[in-house]
Amino acid sequence: MSGAGKKVMDVANLTFKVGKKIDWDGMAKLMVSEEARKEFANLRRAFDEVNQTLETKFSQEPEPIDWEYYRKGIGSRLVDMYKEAYDNVKIPKYVDTVTPEYKPKFDALLVELKDAEEKSLKESERLEKEIAEVQEMKKKIATMTADEYFEKHPELRKKFDDEIRNDYWGY
Repeated sequence: MSGAGKKVMDVANLTFKVGKKIDWDGMAKLMVSEEARKEFANLRRAFDEVNQTLETKFSQEPEPIDWEYYRKGIGSRLVDMYKEAYDNVKIPKYVDTVTPEYKPKFDALLVELKDAEEKSLKESERLEKEIAEVQEMKKKIATMTADEYFEKHPELRKKFDDEIRNDYWGY
């Protein structure tokens, strides 16, 4: 196999392996907004299309040419001339100059992504606690006294006490 063909095969195999490791469903569950879900679906569709193309079109070996068949129909002199030209075709080996340029940027984005993920998880945890508190308050609100409410929110007690002391009744 030629250098370029081998490289395409390597890329196809790598992409196929990477595609098997991606937890698309797990990532889809993390999408919050409808716009994010649409963009994620577009990304997944594009990835699958590229992966499919690499698996089918570029990963197959070309069928070998049956030179004898053509010699019988056309003549050996012309076929030998084409065979020689075909054998002399040199496909240049692909030299990747893009990856070294973008790998540091990609690695920096991964670090930034990890930081954002940690912040997001902490914020999610905080919001889950807040939701639980609000749901608990919702259950108790009908029977809760002002003192019970002010125990949970002492800053509001101070605000109301200040308003009463300053004879401010909200109008």
